[in-house]
Amino acid sequence: MKIEVTINGERHSHDVEPRLLLVHYLRDVAGLTGTHVGCETSICGACTVMLDGAAVKSCTLLAVQADGGEITTIEGLAKDGQLHPIQEGFWERHGLQCGFCTPGMILASHQLLKRNPNPTEADIRHGIEGNLCRCTGYQHIVEAVQYAAEKMRK
Repeated sequence: MKIEVTINGERHSHDVEPRLLLVHYLRDVAGLTGTHVGCETSICGACTVMLDGAAVKSCTLLAVQADGGEITTIEGLAKDGQLHPIQEGFWERHGLQCGFCTPGMILASHQLLKRNPNPTEADIRHGIEGNLCRCTGYQHIVEAVQYAAEKMRK
């Protein structure tokens, strides 16, 4: 099947198998390897991307379901060589260790901050609860999102 999507502002058109998962389309067809393949069951959230403004787990969507959609991956957040405030927050507040969950955490946080620019710690923990981190204990991730929220409000 032929699909057309916009990924990080760039138009893509490909023939894909109807059963191809969006995560594999992004990585193997579009060449964007920042989206990670984790559990492939939607539990870990490492594959989280934005589809038409909503955070989705790309391991549970078929690429054909994204046809006509606008996708933002971790590669699409930085602009003109400048980190997005959420990416900067993860860097400045040590919100990552191994980095495997980081792209998904950042995109889940992106959705949270679009909906709630002034989240409480509880709001942040709730907003990222669909994404698992096996390294950090989450405190630094929460602090990274708080950092980003403050910076984005200015």
